[in-house]
Amino acid sequence: MKFFAVLVLSLLPLWAQAAEMGERLAPWTLLDQFDQAYTLDDQAQILLVARSMDGAKLVDAALQGQPKGYLEARHGVFVADIQRMPRLIAKLFAVPAMQSYNYRVMLDRDARIAPRYPAPVDKVLWLQLKDGKLIAQHEYDNAAELRQALEQVQP
Repeated sequence: MKFFAVLVLSLLPLWAQAAEMGERLAPWTLLDQFDQAYTLDDQAQILLVARSMDGAKLVDAALQGQPKGYLEARHGVFVADIQRMPRLIAKLFAVPAMQSYNYRVMLDRDARIAPRYPAPVDKVLWLQLKDGKLIAQHEYDNAAELRQALEQVQP
């Protein structure tokens, strides 16, 4: 039994490998802050992943003052990993606060999606996609730089 447990644990990193350049990202579905489902498809060109509250705050600061639909017009998708947040806090405070945002936040409540895209916890991971394939990857730890990068994307 110990051998089986060690074998399974040693194979876990292989199942959660990062996406490689040119690789097609596996589709997934998450609910946003309004409990509306979104499925990653070939239309997405930018995937922003925040693994912590600090990362999510960077995205929010970068999108401050932008009109509703700004991120979606750039075929951008924002995934926030909120699995470390206590469920009661998320339900009563955090998610209702997110409903005032002028952009969608795909909520990874159980860390099913965000771990597929490893990045430092305090940064925002930017995955550039074309036809569902990863073509570039960047990390941002500054809201002004993230905002500038978003402004360079043509809607």
